[in-house]
Amino acid sequence: MTTNISTPEKGIKVPRPPVVVVVGHIDHGKSTLLDYVRKTNMVAKEAGGITQHLGAYEVEHKTKDGKTGMITFLDTPGHEAFKGIRGRGAAVADIGILVISAEEGVKPQTLEALRDLKKSGIPYIVVATKIDKPEANVERVKQSLAEHEVYLEGYGGDVPFAAVSGKTGDGVADFLDLISLVAELHAVGNTEGAVMRAYVIESRVDNRKGVSATIIIKDGVLKKGDFLVAGEAVAPTRRIEDFLGKEIEKGEPGMPVRVVGWSSVPRVGAACVAAKNKREAEDLAASGAREKGNKRYLKEGGAQTTETVILPLVLKADASGSLEAVEAEAKRQATEKVTIKIIARGIGSISEGDIRIAMSGKDSVVAGFNVGVDAAAKSIIERGGAVVRTFDVIYALGEWMAELVKARTPKVMTTVVKADVKVLKIFNTEKDRQVIGGKVLQGELGVGDEFKILRRGAEIGHGKIRELQKFKEKVSSTKEGSEFGAFVSTSIEIMPSDTIEAVASVEQ
Repeated sequence: MTTNISTPEKGIKVPRPPVVVVVGHIDHGKSTLLDYVRKTNMVAKEAGGITQHLGAYEVEHKTKDGKTGMITFLDTPGHEAFKGIRGRGAAVADIGILVISAEEGVKPQTLEALRDLKKSGIPYIVVATKIDKPEANVERVKQSLAEHEVYLEGYGGDVPFAAVSGKTGDGVADFLDLISLVAELHAVGNTEGAVMRAYVIESRVDNRKGVSATIIIKDGVLKKGDFLVAGEAVAPTRRIEDFLGKEIEKGEPGMPVRVVGWSSVPRVGAACVAAKNKREAEDLAASGAREKGNKRYLKEGGAQTTETVILPLVLKADASGSLEAVEAEAKRQATEKVTIKIIARGIGSISEGDIRIAMSGKDSVVAGFNVGVDAAAKSIIERGGAVVRTFDVIYALGEWMAELVKARTPKVMTTVVKADVKVLKIFNTEKDRQVIGGKVLQGELGVGDEFKILRRGAEIGHGKIRELQKFKEKVSSTKEGSEFGAFVSTSIEIMPSDTIEAVASVEQ
């Protein structure tokens, strides 16, 4: 959807739809509130609701003073992208909504969500829900927050506050007005003519369409023909879809859009930019891969790792709502080194077809939630045809997936510095062998250690400790602060004042 804003000059900051994330304790009315907002304010009412889950949606809201604007909500309260981007110093959301039940008040998860909002640095609104309930007590909510040093407007502070009922709709219009006001006060907007900048909030793998990702555009315009880059993943924008799955010509600031055809699964929370052509996109992706590698680089020269491992998974559940929850729990166990790829999903018991799909791939597993296994499938399983587990508790499924991920995580060989040594004296030099005297500045030096030779900070060669002595007695190692004599083998002639770094390769 587009906003009715006159075209300003390039470089001018203009308002755009705020991106809003809703967080809070479980069963405190987040979903009920969002459902009411969506049903009563959805722009495309004729669509009869969202048929595709894209992670975010837009609503149109007309304020009391007659202004009409858009608001983008992250569809999943406490969305994973909100956490992922927080750690990188930026937030996909512009405004946070902390939902608290007026019946129950502040709970442990409320405080966790509050810490998340404060850490993200974005403005937030506190919303008391379920005010239609007989036991609702809004004043108790305010008092409880004050005890945790959150002071609301009208209660000695400046944190905006609203009270609503997601069931009756009471207070919802004022709540949406408040979002618009906070967005205006905090100048939520985009720079006209700016380069397209977005964040990945959801990525999926479809057997027919391939890899798709939903992104939130924060700046600039995404056009057909652009190439998107998110980390190491690249996608040509041949088709852009809005949150309803309808094809659109361009994506504008504040909009959630979906793009299909990524070269790999983009990481949720990854920054996303547009390139003019395929070559530029590939160069940016290569740069992203190098940056990712540099983050693994340690003082001694870094770590080398294998490619990301894919854990193929077939998921079955008793209902669509369960399936969505189970998929989210399974994907939550993925790591940088192990990607969980859903190769098939469905409703109903685990069938022979599900087992065949799992067997068609390498190292695939099958997980079922609140479902059984039919007779034909059991026959294949008994013959050792596939790894299959069923669960009736979602967290147990998550724990099992986490164990699988841990077991399949590729090991990384990392070079670490064991000791820093200052060479004090050279006693003897003979071809590729020397007797040196030195002092351990840091760490512990041992017989058999391999080392690097540094001269004025530059690496000039390598060697190995063959023998160590202290006070003319052989020792196996010497610790920080100790002086020693050492018999070493090296093709480089070591000089006084050189530095030796004892190194070792460890598996992590």
